[in-house]
Amino acid sequence: MGNFGSCLDNVNIPPCVWFAGGEKRNAVASMVAGTLFFMGWWFIIDAQSVYPKYMSHAYHVCGVFGTLSLFMINAVSNAQLRGDAYNGGFCGPRGARLWLFLGFVMGFGSVIASCWILFANFVNNDQIKANWPGFALFFQNIFIFMGSLIYKFGRVEDQF
Repeated sequence: MGNFGSCLDNVNIPPCVWFAGGEKRNAVASMVAGTLFFMGWWFIIDAQSVYPKYMSHAYHVCGVFGTLSLFMINAVSNAQLRGDAYNGGFCGPRGARLWLFLGFVMGFGSVIASCWILFANFVNNDQIKANWPGFALFFQNIFIFMGSLIYKFGRVEDQF
């Protein structure tokens, strides 16, 4: 085999703007998260307008809970989680951690529920010929959750 590790010693990888921080990181993270959120809701609006008879109004609850999850996850700053931002208060850092945990549970729950609806009502159902409404519901919740994660962990709070 020889000395394979030494041939990669001189390879230089240019720094990535995304991880480097700076002023552009927050703007890029916000734009990507907003675009994912928009695309998620656009998919479900498209499915509702094209296939109204296959879309039950109860299916939209997954997207609403995903959107609430986005707000809950991003309402808590990292300083609040560490306990740096509270001098007392009603719940303190434990309440902030519980709020964040409930936000993640709602986000995961909406993704799991949309996956369940996709397979139970669209993929395994021979009576329904159109699978796009189920996939649109799943993509909606995946994109909202990915946007929530990018908005939470893609920004730097030191610039606030």
